[in-house]
Amino acid sequence: MAREATGGALVVAEAGPQALVQDHGRFGVRHLGVTQGGALDWVSLGWANWLLGNAPDAAGLEIAVGGLTLEAESRLTLALAGADLGVRLDDTPIAPYTVFVIEPGQRLVFERPVHGLRAYLALPGGIAAAPVMGSLASVMREQLGGLDGQGRALSKGDRLVARHAECQSRRLDTPPDPAAADVPLALVTGAQIAHFDGASLFEAFNRAWQVDSRADRMGVRLTGPVLRCRLGGMISEGIPLGAVQVPPDGQPIVLLNDRQTVGGYPRLGALSPLACARLAQCQPGESVHFAAVTPQRARRDYLAQLARWQ
Repeated sequence: MAREATGGALVVAEAGPQALVQDHGRFGVRHLGVTQGGALDWVSLGWANWLLGNAPDAAGLEIAVGGLTLEAESRLTLALAGADLGVRLDDTPIAPYTVFVIEPGQRLVFERPVHGLRAYLALPGGIAAAPVMGSLASVMREQLGGLDGQGRALSKGDRLVARHAECQSRRLDTPPDPAAADVPLALVTGAQIAHFDGASLFEAFNRAWQVDSRADRMGVRLTGPVLRCRLGGMISEGIPLGAVQVPPDGQPIVLLNDRQTVGGYPRLGALSPLACARLAQCQPGESVHFAAVTPQRARRDYLAQLARWQ
């Protein structure tokens, strides 16, 4: 049974390459082979929800690249955060980290990336739909979540209904930049780190890596120096969010929210949750670099971000 909805609705007039309903993700089910899912840039979704007074993990819309047009059926207050996708409300530009009102018949257009890759749209109280395994997170490969439980991307004619009619909008005086350049990706080293040769470890943390075009919600390939590991083979084991695995070609793959649940390649470690959100905003060709941090530091930074939404 769908959650009770009392708010207005948006209708998809034109569907872009990939617009997905996402929340914090699906937990406690990986032993069933079900992945986590959820917003890749969970920080930007959290800010969009904060701007409307929603819970940080309320379901919103993740818009990758652009190409999406939404039309209002009724008056709604909305919040936008994350990447700048050249958003317009009819003919009026809408900047990220803005709360605005859309009137019946008006159109909200997400054009193309200007800065960053993924924008997040929040509706009052979140998007109303029936959760699957405790979450609305859309996972296309597993056909779970989203508006109809099938995990699909939005298509023309879909309706996004707000859970609430009213909201308590807020203003953010200093908006963050989710796609800021030269921000190191915090990496907690893992159990197999000592099996990489010394030259490879030096290269891993002292050379820039380029984001490859082979990037999606499952993982992001990086290209750069060839890393060599002395491990000949491994028994598959569980994979955490942000795992930096190194296949035989020596080019790392960072595994994100829609990753498989187990894998057998050696790993440098795992990116922190904040670093995963930053990587999700990187376009192909962009340079990134790793910075080793302790698990304690990664946890403190994560908790500090959550505290900003209290």
